[in-house]
Amino acid sequence: MKVLIFDASTIISLTISGIEEILKELKKKTGVRFIITSAVRFETIKRPIQNKRFELDALKIKNLLDSGILESPQALGISDEKIEQETSSILNSANKIFWANSQPIHLIDTGEASCLALYNLLKDKDIKLAVAIDERTTRMLVEKPENLKRLLESKLHTKVEVKDNWQEFQGYTIIRSAELAYIAYKKDLIEIKDGVQILDALLYSVKFSGCSISREEIEEMKKI
Repeated sequence: MKVLIFDASTIISLTISGIEEILKELKKKTGVRFIITSAVRFETIKRPIQNKRFELDALKIKNLLDSGILESPQALGISDEKIEQETSSILNSANKIFWANSQPIHLIDTGEASCLALYNLLKDKDIKLAVAIDERTTRMLVEKPENLKRLLESKLHTKVEVKDNWQEFQGYTIIRSAELAYIAYKKDLIEIKDGVQILDALLYSVKFSGCSISREEIEEMKKI
């Protein structure tokens, strides 16, 4: 079984870009199950659907859930209670790793933490796992924590100390909306057929919709 756990940032990037429908075709082509936690559902549907500015995007995401493109963790036998317990532990650890001016630096919120929590609860099963996160901080914590320390020091203009071990956040497989758009392009799931120009448009669209991807990364992806 292959499972992709969605954080709010990635679903939102795809939806704002107007390409959330690629998930339907990707699911058919790859057999991957797309999962969102209750915390992510709250951030992408329940809260924004009350705001007229974000209501349409929330309804699009709700439709993905209602149609079974997105699924809840219960479909994999994982309860909300277990996820909430693990989420609390992750939040407590992650938000005490880096300190500045004798205060812990808040790194991640409940949505991202719940995705990592579900990953932890599934990782010992016979499942190929990944987490879809566009937000830069969580991805850097998982992939390049030493770079995150330097970034925080640059943003805060002060020395940042490491007081807790970040090793527990290593080992997660992370994917962004940019990679999903790229896969959809390579599998010929995009209706517009304009060669590399449509790939360029897709990648810049998710970038401007919130995906943390550099122009250099985009140019490299276009060459592959």
